[in-house]
Amino acid sequence: MRLPARYCVFAAALALAACSTSDGKVSRAVDDLREARDADLNEIMLTVAEPAESVAYFERLATAEPEAITPQRGLATSLVRAKRGAEGVAAWRKVTAHPEAEPEDSVELADALIRVNEWDEAERVLDAIPPTYETFQRYRLEAMVADSNEEWARADSFYETAAGLTTTPGGVLNNWGYSKLTRGDYRAAERLFTDALRQQPGLFTAKNNLVLARGAQRNYKLPVMPMTQTERAQLLYTLALTAIKQNDVTIGKELLRDAVDTHPQHFEEAARALRALDGG
Repeated sequence: MRLPARYCVFAAALALAACSTSDGKVSRAVDDLREARDADLNEIMLTVAEPAESVAYFERLATAEPEAITPQRGLATSLVRAKRGAEGVAAWRKVTAHPEAEPEDSVELADALIRVNEWDEAERVLDAIPPTYETFQRYRLEAMVADSNEEWARADSFYETAAGLTTTPGGVLNNWGYSKLTRGDYRAAERLFTDALRQQPGLFTAKNNLVLARGAQRNYKLPVMPMTQTERAQLLYTLALTAIKQNDVTIGKELLRDAVDTHPQHFEEAARALRALDGG
């Protein structure tokens, strides 16, 4: 049966509309996939790629998209990761000046400033962040700045808040313990290092700091905690040096001998210190 011309035209229009709608969905799907792929690649470059490779990658992106904030953030993060501190600070300053900048970017700028020892400017940057912006990283840095100013009560408050804002507080508890150690509050430091190791048993810096805190109290026995043979030797060496600094030289020499005997390889630093003591 032959359809009237007007029905043919209407059918053709419907087919064209359906095709157009389908093409639009496909286009959006392709765009979504491309964005997801780019985000995954960015994450890889920020975490597992070599620092120099990461910097080069984000430099290319930032050049290709000079108005986009994401490549600028990636470049700033990569420069800090590559230990190019001054360049990292400059890159984060550029990010924080972007119209789409967020409080998190200012926190990252403060972190970069602390890494290059610009404590006063880091404090000004943190002070300018709205108090309603509460994150682990913000309070961790606030605690470090308060420490540098010897504002101990503020430092303790910020460390406590930071520890409560993360599911992995081992690192910040270790930092808090070191703060207590530098103040001479050795018992509090020991408790915090122990807590840090309870949260993160493999954190060697906390193990070493715990030994320092115990040694400062003239407790020269290693605490009960998981450690490798190499770690045990290194911790004995730390204890030995602590004892010697406190004029407990005989104990220090015994600890050095234990360190040399314990290490699975030749422990040159401990052996050299022992020779120096034996030689007067």
